Amino acid sequence: MPKELLIQVAPEVAANDFLLKDHVAKMIRTSVSEVQHISILKRSIDARQKAIKINLKLMVFFKGEPFTEQKIELPNYPNVANQKEVIVIGAGPAGLFAALQLIEVGLKPIVIERGKDVRGRRRDLKAINVDHIVNEDSNYCFGEGGAGTYSDGKLYTRSKKRGDVDRILELLVGFGASSDILVEAHPHIGTNKLPQIIQDIREKIIECGGQVLFETRVTDFIVKNNEMQGIVTQKGETISANKVILATGHSARDIFELLDRKKILIEAKPFALGVRAEHPQELIDSIQYSCDFRGDYLPPAPYSIVKQVNGRGMYSFCMCPGGVIAPCATSPGEVVTNGWSPSKRDQATANSGIVVELKLEDFKPFAKFGPLAGMEFQKSIEQKAWQLAGKTQKVPAQRMIDFTQNKISSSIPKTSYVPGTTSVEMGQVFPGFLTQIMREGFLQFGKSMKGYLTNEAILHAPESRTSSPVRIPRDAQTLEHLQIKGLYPCGEGAGFAGGIVSAAIDGEKCALKIKESLG
Repeated sequence: MPKELLIQVAPEVAANDFLLKDHVAKMIRTSVSEVQHISILKRSIDARQKAIKINLKLMVFFKGEPFTEQKIELPNYPNVANQKEVIVIGAGPAGLFAALQLIEVGLKPIVIERGKDVRGRRRDLKAINVDHIVNEDSNYCFGEGGAGTYSDGKLYTRSKKRGDVDRILELLVGFGASSDILVEAHPHIGTNKLPQIIQDIREKIIECGGQVLFETRVTDFIVKNNEMQGIVTQKGETISANKVILATGHSARDIFELLDRKKILIEAKPFALGVRAEHPQELIDSIQYSCDFRGDYLPPAPYSIVKQVNGRGMYSFCMCPGGVIAPCATSPGEVVTNGWSPSKRDQATANSGIVVELKLEDFKPFAKFGPLAGMEFQKSIEQKAWQLAGKTQKVPAQRMIDFTQNKISSSIPKTSYVPGTTSVEMGQVFPGFLTQIMREGFLQFGKSMKGYLTNEAILHAPESRTSSPVRIPRDAQTLEHLQIKGLYPCGEGAGFAGGIVSAAIDGEKCALKIKESLG
């Protein structure tokens, strides 16, 4: 009979099958030859003590017991070429997983994506990094796979209450992701591996009779008697359907403006905003692992930190061990930062968004914009940063201690942010209340993580696209827009998800509700 175990072992034991088998055999008082196979079900790191341990949840199979390696199989997707059509706007995780779920339940998705396919995006990423040219339709935020494709591919989520996380992870494995994502406490695919997985998802959608239209921007919604009838593209083409999933992501400002112009109900939503901090990875390792050298068996250390400062949460966001900072502007005349890691997380630096929660009252100076007040607040900071750094894709930068002391840094070392930096006093970028909270917050961070507060750390501004500044309200039961029948606001852009997995779950939920509404 297979035996499930929860154990703690040294990192070198967890990394070596023979040592692990020997450890388990001794623990359950049997010989190594009696242990046929060990399946690792879950793995996490416990770095609370000086001697770091790996937590493992195992299933042990003994000699003579039937054991076969389980292979993740994709669902049996039918051909839906001649079935009822549903428009899906946006080919990020919400849109792609909505499309797959629509196929699974026998409906035909027409996926409309303003950006290029996953390979075509690369030229535009090079243009923004090297030539400081921003393509408004193809960048780190827009294009096949959405923002996560070329900005990290982290799969960690606290969204278990929202849906079946394991199903999303298993589908990703079915499309080519490493099965490690089913085991790790903080699963991560990596920016270098996600493009092929995204391409395979798209090919499956097309193979099953769905459509995927790239470089096609939605410029209008066709609404009659408060019911969706279809959409109009930038080429003036009309695509008809009375079911539309709106999964355009947190940066599709033109869609928010279109909804507002058409008097389709939207509302301002609080979000978080701040800077992206970059440290040497070795420094973060030494803080987190309490050692001079992390060795061969531990991954580059992440960190997570939260403080309350003047009644506001200040916290790390989208932390990227062994990663780089990327330029994520979606329009000329603005700068935006984000971070990502390759699958091996083998870069020399660690970076994290360090952001402060905002409140609706903070947007009062932009009240004339109504539900777009938060978006205009966000935009004003991105545009100010662009001006201060030299009106290119260079970003304002400052050493961390210098920032806390309101002192311009006399020099900024080369960082992982390829377009480059300009030494700026960050207080010029942000409103006074935000600057004050961040200065106090970094001092508190330094007390909690000895060594974190250092001038070796470089702050890049701004980290402003943490979540959507707008919510598109929907009925809690049907998931339809409160006002427009047949419109299903979905994912991060609508304010109902935060990250790849929760967005994918929300996409599936919207697809299932559409099927349910059709009987």
